[in-house]
Amino acid sequence: MTVINSRRLFLASSLGAVFWPKLMVASEKDAATQIVYLAVHEINQIINSGNTEEQMLKSFEGVFNEYADVPTIAKYALGRDARTASATQLKDYTKAFSGYFATKYGRRFREFIGGRIEIVKVAKVKKYYSVNTIAHMPAYAPFEVDFLVSEQSGQPLVFNLIIEGVNMLLVERQEIGALLDRNSGKIDALIRELKTL
Repeated sequence: MTVINSRRLFLASSLGAVFWPKLMVASEKDAATQIVYLAVHEINQIINSGNTEEQMLKSFEGVFNEYADVPTIAKYALGRDARTASATQLKDYTKAFSGYFATKYGRRFREFIGGRIEIVKVAKVKKYYSVNTIAHMPAYAPFEVDFLVSEQSGQPLVFNLIIEGVNMLLVERQEIGALLDRNSGKIDALIRELKTL
C-alpha cells in the first residue's frame, strides 16, 4: 500500500470525513445510504462536542458498535484463527478489537474538520449494497470511498470500506495477523495487546 493510500485509509475509515450535506431517504432501498449518513452525522457531533480525546474515543466506539458489523469485521480480521478460538475468546477479542479500532481511527478526528462526503451512487452488489462516495478533505485531493453495507445480521450495517481500491478488511487482517504472529499465535496474548493499543 502506498503512503498516500495508507493515509487516506485512516482518513476515511472513521466512517467518513464527518461533514456531510443533509440527506433525505426516500425509500427502503436507500437504507444502506441512511445508515452511513447516520453514522457520519453522529461522528460529526462527537468532533464538535468539545470533549476530551478520551471521551471522544469512547463515543466513537459507541458509533462503531451501533452502525458497523463489529463481530463480522473482527472475525474476518482474525482470519482462520477465529475457527479455533473458543466462544469466550471470540467475545473478548471482539470487544478488544472494537476498542483498538476506535482508538486507531478515532485519533484522526481533528484532521476531518472542514471535510465532507458527497454521495455519488448506491448499488446492489450480490448480497450487499455499495454506497459510493467522494471524500473532500481540506488538505487532500478528492478521493473515492465505498461504504459496503449488509443486512446479514438482520439490519443494515457497514462491514467494510474500499478507499480508492484499498480494502479495509484486508488491511486489518494483515495488521491483526502481524500482531498475532508477534504474540506467538496466542489469542489471549493478542487480546491483551489490543487493549494497550
